[in-house]
Amino acid sequence: MNKSHCLVLCTCPEDGTAERIAEALVDGRLAACVNIVKDLTSVYRWQGRRESATECLLLIKTRRERYPELESAIAGMHPYEVPEIIALPLAAGLAAYLGWIDAQVSVS
Repeated sequence: MNKSHCLVLCTCPEDGTAERIAEALVDGRLAACVNIVKDLTSVYRWQGRRESATECLLLIKTRRERYPELESAIAGMHPYEVPEIIALPLAAGLAAYLGWIDAQVSVS
């Protein structure tokens, strides 16, 4: 059972924001890799109304101990009042890939 790594999900309003956040996280060694999934449709409730929006989804691979810094970095760059930032623990993964995450994400 892997307890050291997590996948963080974050939606962004458009490509430019998604790319800026992804690049900052990787450049800052808070994430080993960020996948950007474009043209995602989100249906949600906001301020008492059902809304729908086209967004990008970030799939962020990192170490769990870096999550607080990663969350703070995203929140500081994100244009949403309440951005979606959700961390899911990785139950398992290819040892070589998890080792690569370790090598890319610096531990402060």
